[in-house]
Amino acid sequence: MYLRLTEEQKMVQQTIRKFVEKELIPLENDVLRNEREGRPSLSKEIQSNLQLKAKEAGFWGINTPEEYGGANLGQMMQAIVSMEVSKTFVPFNFGGSADNILYYGNEEQKRNYLIPTINGEKKSCFAMTEPSAGSDTQNIKMTAIKDGNEWVLNGEKTFITGGNEADFVMVIAITDKELHKSSKGRQGVTCFIADREMGWKSEFIHTMGEWGPAGLVFDNVRVPEENILGELHGGYNLGLEWIGFARWIVGARAVGAAERLLQMAIDYAKERETFGKPIAERQAIQWQIADSAVEIEAAKWLVLNAAFTLDQGEDNRHYASMAKLYGSNMGNRVVDRVMQIHGGMGYTRELPIERWYREARLWRIYDGTDEIQRLIISRNLIKGHVKLGQQL
Repeated sequence: MYLRLTEEQKMVQQTIRKFVEKELIPLENDVLRNEREGRPSLSKEIQSNLQLKAKEAGFWGINTPEEYGGANLGQMMQAIVSMEVSKTFVPFNFGGSADNILYYGNEEQKRNYLIPTINGEKKSCFAMTEPSAGSDTQNIKMTAIKDGNEWVLNGEKTFITGGNEADFVMVIAITDKELHKSSKGRQGVTCFIADREMGWKSEFIHTMGEWGPAGLVFDNVRVPEENILGELHGGYNLGLEWIGFARWIVGARAVGAAERLLQMAIDYAKERETFGKPIAERQAIQWQIADSAVEIEAAKWLVLNAAFTLDQGEDNRHYASMAKLYGSNMGNRVVDRVMQIHGGMGYTRELPIERWYREARLWRIYDGTDEIQRLIISRNLIKGHVKLGQQL
């Protein structure tokens, strides 16, 4: 067992770190000002230029197979990259990638959806959550009824990331009500690729953070049979795979943000004086810094373990839930301490702490709430799917 990054991994980490420091962090004041004034965080032109700069540096399609022009660096590198990029709140993602489940498409679907998404010509989103069905897939209500060579979709989806900007959606709908009911939601649902031009509509959902998901409405939207992604009635497993990847990435983002926030707290504590001493010399402050550092390190290893397991071709869902649960809660505790250390200034919009505070609260909700992660982890242990002490 080797608990250190390889030289290649260190090189990538340092390159990404320099990119973040040089290209992204200098934009933070502009982002804060734009958001205060009700404008988009960054213009599409600036985001595109940033992606081109990253591409010139060799970062395009971090986990995209080489046959599609990607770097195919693996999940460990994806975790490391996510941690580094999350040290800023400037919205950015490396281009040249697509949702993991799009690779299950047939050749025509890859040609029409996968490759254009990788090339940045199309934007996608994934839609499973409904107003009455989040993690409880038994409560999905959206239906797809076959009519000739088409399926007619009716229903609503909610809290869909990227739903306002997407050109097409990978949407889960019930295609066999009896099978769906008898299997407790695990079968009888199918994933469809639906272009926006087919008639579904999106609506922006305002939240306490800067992130704005979408509500999607399907009113007799007709989708051709050839747009079934994967197998008929096999949409549940595709959904699990999509969500499983997203979960541990939340933990990685929390680690990156928490490291940046803690460094801000350390720097401030050494400068801010009360009663003739820097507050860094106060035990109350020291303990908050120490607890935060320990928790960040613990979360980091949970995330890296989830990524490493996936790189080995093994089932990482148990570890993904652990990384998501602990990482998201750690992030919330750290940002709260950092705001407390900064006092009143931390609460103002002159600093990014309050922005991260609002964003961090979402980490414990999307891609599976705390309660769902605890259910998954405990069920795996109680039913013997995972045994204590046998994870290494």
